[in-house]
Amino acid sequence: MEIKNWEAFLDPYIQTVGELKIKLRGIRKQFRKQNRHSPIEFVTGRVKSVESIQEKMVRRNVPMERICEEIEDIAGLRIMVQFVDDIDEVLTLLRQRGDMKIVIERDYITHKKESGYRSYHVIVEYPVDTIVGPKTVLAEIQIRTLAMNFWATIEHSLNYKYGGDIPSDLQKRLKRTADISLKLDEEMRKIRDEIKEAQLLFDPIHKRVNDGVGNSDDTDEFYR
Repeated sequence: MEIKNWEAFLDPYIQTVGELKIKLRGIRKQFRKQNRHSPIEFVTGRVKSVESIQEKMVRRNVPMERICEEIEDIAGLRIMVQFVDDIDEVLTLLRQRGDMKIVIERDYITHKKESGYRSYHVIVEYPVDTIVGPKTVLAEIQIRTLAMNFWATIEHSLNYKYGGDIPSDLQKRLKRTADISLKLDEEMRKIRDEIKEAQLLFDPIHKRVNDGVGNSDDTDEFYR
């Protein structure tokens, strides 16, 4: 098998990311319309570049005919939450949906990576309708707190700079900052109720019911 038309191959993944962003942002809007704390702070998404897909195929020795099954993050979304406890609420919402099926869960929060990386990943099967019929594709949804995302973004940049071989002294510093990030999430958890109440009092009604135009929901983060 050889992919001669990458644009056509990626179209269902582009459609998946677009539809899921709308649906996930819709959850946030529904919570805010009801004057309730939304477990979803904002949502971003991207489709992997052809170069990045090919690099991953080589690195993982994935044959072309297995690309759809073995490269699970061609379509990728990221759900940002304020508090660690919000992650469980987001997972509950995803698990009960009828328009997607979770097939894999990877808990890098309870079992953080050696580097200090923390996040919760789910792989979902998502059906899309195309002009040649229905197609089910895999998509990865990462769920993180803002603190987790800040740290992971820095680590990703350093990995890119050093080709995945970050100097040992810098690795040690990264691990220390990962511990600081963890402590921040723990402290925020302790005052979660106070923060939620203050935000609902402060948040004007028009912010709770708008469609996200002009805020961070509209800025997609493209990650590898």
